[in-house]
Amino acid sequence: MSAVPVVAPARLPRRQPAPAPLEIVATRSQRRARPRAAYAVATVIGVFAILLAQLALSIVLSEGAYRITALESQRVELDRSAQVLSESLDALRSPQHLAMNAESLGMVANASPAYLRLADARVLGAPVAAGTGSGFLHGGATVIGNVLLSDVALVTAAALETSTTVGDGSDAGSAGVATAPTATTPITSGAIPSPVSR
Repeated sequence: MSAVPVVAPARLPRRQPAPAPLEIVATRSQRRARPRAAYAVATVIGVFAILLAQLALSIVLSEGAYRITALESQRVELDRSAQVLSESLDALRSPQHLAMNAESLGMVANASPAYLRLADARVLGAPVAAGTGSGFLHGGATVIGNVLLSDVALVTAAALETSTTVGDGSDAGSAGVATAPTATTPITSGAIPSPVSR
């Protein structure tokens, strides 16, 4: 055979991978200072939570303001009704009303009363039996009329009898209640009427 020179195949140059694009690498302190997405999400959620809390607080405060306004108006109404009841109680406590109720129940005023002195058991004054027809209901001039009592009902003996016989608490006593007459003392010579003093 003939000697053929053996030629070694030429080596092909290796393909080098394409160089990666250049990237700026941050230092550790720069990476720590950079905000992360979790922090941003937490901040947004916190802002929304604060806004919702402020909205709920304003709703509660406005509801409280409405409640305070309603209670103040209720207090004003209760004050007015208490004042009306106090005035009607004062009218019922007046001496004129007590005298008219006593007379409607059968009591009479004595024009010449007698008194008993307990120290020596002596009677002072001349005791005379009281007569009817001299009291306030019958035009007696010893008591001044009260205009506030013109619409107030008087208690009568019949009303007391029916209220004591009826024990069920029904309103049977109102049938015997008489209305108070307008007791006015005639004004003479333009003077203000006053009680007779002795």
